Order: sequence, then C-alpha cells, then structure tokens
Amino acid sequence: MDAKTSTTHAPPIGQLLREWRASRRLSQLDLALAADISARHLSCMETGKAQPSRDMVLRLADALGMPLRECNALLMAAGYAPKFPETSLSTPAMTQIRRAIELMLEQQEPYPAFLLNRHWDILMANHAAARVANFVLRGASSPHANMIRQIFDPNDLRSAIVNWEDVAGDLIRHLHDVVSATPSDTVARALLDEALAYPGVPMQWRIRDLSTAPSPLLTTIFRVDDQQLSFFSTITTFGTPRDVTIDEMHIESCFPMDEETAEFCRKLVLRDNA
Repeated sequence: MDAKTSTTHAPPIGQLLREWRASRRLSQLDLALAADISARHLSCMETGKAQPSRDMVLRLADALGMPLRECNALLMAAGYAPKFPETSLSTPAMTQIRRAIELMLEQQEPYPAFLLNRHWDILMANHAAARVANFVLRGASSPHANMIRQIFDPNDLRSAIVNWEDVAGDLIRHLHDVVSATPSDTVARALLDEALAYPGVPMQWRIRDLSTAPSPLLTTIFRVDDQQLSFFSTITTFGTPRDVTIDEMHIESCFPMDEETAEFCRKLVLRDNA
C-alpha cells in the first residue's frame, strides 16, 4: 500500500491542497499549525517544490477534515495508493452493517426512514416510507430515487408539500455547503445545478447564503385533499467509519409532529395488511 501508483489523470496535490484549504477558509499558517508542520514546508508542497510523504498526506487530510473519498483522492494525487476501501453494501463483508441498517429502518415503523448517500440517493427505505409516498402520490410511483429530485420536481412529492419553500430552501443550503466544503465533488455540483434549474426556484437560491445556517430540525408538511401529515426529521451517521461507503451514508428518520399524523401512519399499516 506504500508503493506509489500512477496518477496520470489526477490533479497535482498542491492544487488540491490549495482548493481544500480555501474551502475550509484556512491560511497556510492555520493549516500548518493544525498539521504541526512549518508554513514554509506547506508552501513548498502547494507549489510542487516538495513532495509529501504518505504520512504527511494523511496528516494534512486529517487537519482539513476531509471525507474518506477525498482523502483517497489526495493520496492518489501525491502518487500513493488509496488507504480506505469502498465496499458495496451487497457484498458479504458488509452483511453485519446491512443488517444493522435494516434493523434501524424497521425500528422506525410505522414512520418513514431512509438510508441515503452523500448525494441524497435513496439506497434503502422502510415499508412506512413506501406507504406514505404511495398515499402522497395517489398511488403513482416516484420517477426519482433521489430525495433532492423528489422534493424539487413539480411532478413528484413537491406537489403535495405545503411548506415547500422551507424544505427546499433548507436542502439547497445543505447542497451549497457540500459543494463549498468538497470542491472536488462534481456530482454534488451537478445536483445543485439541476435543483436550481427546476421551475419556481427563487433566484436568490443560486447564491450561497452564509447568513443562515441549515436548520437542525427539518419539518415537512404534506397535504392530500383534507389529510395533512406533518413530520420532523433526524439524521443518524456512522461514527469512526473506515470504509468510504459507510462514511458517506446516513439514515434520515421521520417522526410525527402531531397525533393526527401518528394515527394516520398507523391506519396506513392496517390498510396495507388488509
């Protein structure tokens, strides 16, 4: 793993370090102090005058708080093999992780819960999520397997969200933050551009709003005819991950805001079992 590998298509490590340092709003001195190296040494690495060791790359990645995927990219840019594996959830090696996730999703019944990756792709969902979506979409299937697209597409869940601007605005702020914090994530950038291109999106959302942080509690209100469903969401992440797949996943759990919503979710179970 310490042997150097080909990086024909990788950007120079100095370029990546400058981009990440800028995204974290750190001066060379700030990053040098955090990584316990001299500012001069960091400057030489950024300009290509010095080649960092593998341990130095990992130290800088840790000081920058880089996700595991980007840490691997930094290693490869320096000519080293990646450190962290990326294992599919469907492989035998992930059986215990997959079972743990399934148990957490099942535990959330009769309320919706989703397993999402960092681009809001829905990897897994419990039966409650399917029941609520089926009700909200009046029996139709969602054309998207991505939560951002479901929220922004007028032909999807968006049409039934009473507080759509609040929900969508919160997601846009999260997307802007991801794009800013992870400059190499072209998928997140493309998803942000796609979301902003949907009809009815306020023009001011195209500029990152630094004055307002994303709300710690996201509330979503659906209305279908005379029935209103109100949920708030919580996010669960996996601590100290050592695999890229696990590092990028989180579970979003929806809880009823009122007894009316809770009771309706219980009734949906009875209808499903009838």
